Amino acid sequence: MDDTELHRERILRHVSPIITGRFVGFQTSYTREVRIGRPVALAVFLMAGIAQLIGSLLRMTPARRTLKELRKGPEFLVTPVRLRDDLGQIYEIEMHGQLPQSALHRGDLIQVRTEPQADPTLPVRLLQVVNLTTMQPLTPRIPTQWSHMGPALLLQAAVGVTIFGAVMAVWLG
Repeated sequence: MDDTELHRERILRHVSPIITGRFVGFQTSYTREVRIGRPVALAVFLMAGIAQLIGSLLRMTPARRTLKELRKGPEFLVTPVRLRDDLGQIYEIEMHGQLPQSALHRGDLIQVRTEPQADPTLPVRLLQVVNLTTMQPLTPRIPTQWSHMGPALLLQAAVGVTIFGAVMAVWLG
């Protein structure tokens, strides 16, 4: 057994929704992809397709994304955060999204609100941090499926729904 195994800190998983402790630091960040459900992506894709078809008849050429690109979803930054409680135990929490680098400093007293993730093998996910040293509340921001689709595609889908509704009203009426 070498020296590093003797002094390795044990990382704990916390089950409570509120954890209070001293900020130890950020670990190495990586990206994770969020997949968009097939029904949502298909509905937006088809309704936007109606508007794009009308646009092409009027000689407008809107940007067209494939269904595969749409379903891929946004990538977001995952950063493991470590904090130490009053008993000296270290906890690891996953932060999805970003916070300003100057928001937390090593040794700051923080309180975090967490929730369990769908995958039970992952640490709890950080929802909100309150830096009790500076009394600053912080919430990491992550992209959503709606921001990934973009306002142009959602507007095209809304126009497509309107056109589809008007055609159905005329046809049935």
